Amino acid sequence: MLAVPGMAPLLGVSLLARAAITADVMALTMYVVLALGMSYAAAGAVAAALTAGVALGGPLLGRMIDRRGLRSVLPAAVAAQFVFWLAVPALPYAVVLGASFAAGLLMVPVQSVTRQAIAAMTAPGQRRAAFALESVTGELSYMVGPAVVILCAAKASPGAVVWGVGAAIVVGGAGIALLDPPLRTGDETGGDAADRPRRREWLGARMVAVLTMGFGTTVLLSGVDLAIVATLEQAGQVSWAAVVVAVFGMTSVVGGLVYGALPRRMPTWLLLGLLGLATVPAGLARDWPWLCAAVAGAGLLTAPTLSAVSDAVSRLAPAGVRGEATGLQSSALNAGFALGSPVVGAAIDASAPAGGFAAAGLAGLLAALTGCLLSRRPPAPRTPGPSAAPAPPSPGSSPRNGPGKARPGGCSI
Repeated sequence: MLAVPGMAPLLGVSLLARAAITADVMALTMYVVLALGMSYAAAGAVAAALTAGVALGGPLLGRMIDRRGLRSVLPAAVAAQFVFWLAVPALPYAVVLGASFAAGLLMVPVQSVTRQAIAAMTAPGQRRAAFALESVTGELSYMVGPAVVILCAAKASPGAVVWGVGAAIVVGGAGIALLDPPLRTGDETGGDAADRPRRREWLGARMVAVLTMGFGTTVLLSGVDLAIVATLEQAGQVSWAAVVVAVFGMTSVVGGLVYGALPRRMPTWLLLGLLGLATVPAGLARDWPWLCAAVAGAGLLTAPTLSAVSDAVSRLAPAGVRGEATGLQSSALNAGFALGSPVVGAAIDASAPAGGFAAAGLAGLLAALTGCLLSRRPPAPRTPGPSAAPAPPSPGSSPRNGPGKARPGGCSI
């Protein structure tokens, strides 16, 4: 995959920007608590405002990219991030709270642009491996970004850390703008309104199934992080949480690389279902060595599941709305991350840390079952017309330009 022209620099710049974006909440939390001397609840409100903005802004920015192109939208997002992160250390809390939401709306759409570019730069047979590699870089960003922010906070002021995170986001976004990767293949038409199918033609049961499974995956993952901390706190070993999370991340990287090398793709619902089943037994662990072993099984399935979601979205979304579709995917993933912690936290408070792993695993299983049932529905009939041809390929179809048909009696995604 790295030999594909333009792939290596794209993934490198994407890794830089994504590592900073995964650390932005941590940087703002530390600034509000340490520099402004406010409570963690106040810091959580800022984090929630930023996350809400990102979730709402993803589809909107994606739609604008579909219509106007990458170089018309990305500079505005980069400029907004530059102004916000530069100004944060000089702003009072109330302004930071409101500006965080605005910054989230205009967050550089690194993930969605990278996924669009991968779909355009690779042949259909290469995309599963390419999206697996993209998921691996995502795992690396989650492992590196917050850890670097915490280490830097011990050596520098919270304001300097905020500036550093903002600088990395700006540099990453500017790098993607300079690379200007293709977002459509050579045989896909331009972004005119006539080339954009109506939303009801592509946002059907199968796309909703994929988005639901993406949401369920991140609910599970954020819940697992919380359950790890709760388990080790009960055992008096909370200082080992970083080691367990690192093992979880590294096994996910290994799983993504192995999945990308397999000759055939696996259904998204099956991968998510296996991930849910592998998560529940982790609640039996009582100390950090056993917990490392317990989360390794779930880790091996994490990157493959995330890459399968990205692959399915790219195959179901027509070229004219691919930006909006990947924006919806990012919103679903962010919503899952935001909801997973409170849901699993409530389960832990009502039972025990083991209940957190059970709740996270059951959330994944429920999302997998929902996705399977939705994907069994036959596709809606398409009316001939300029917006209906060519039809997007579906995972159960053979022709590239024909309406997909689900295999009778089976889940197709």
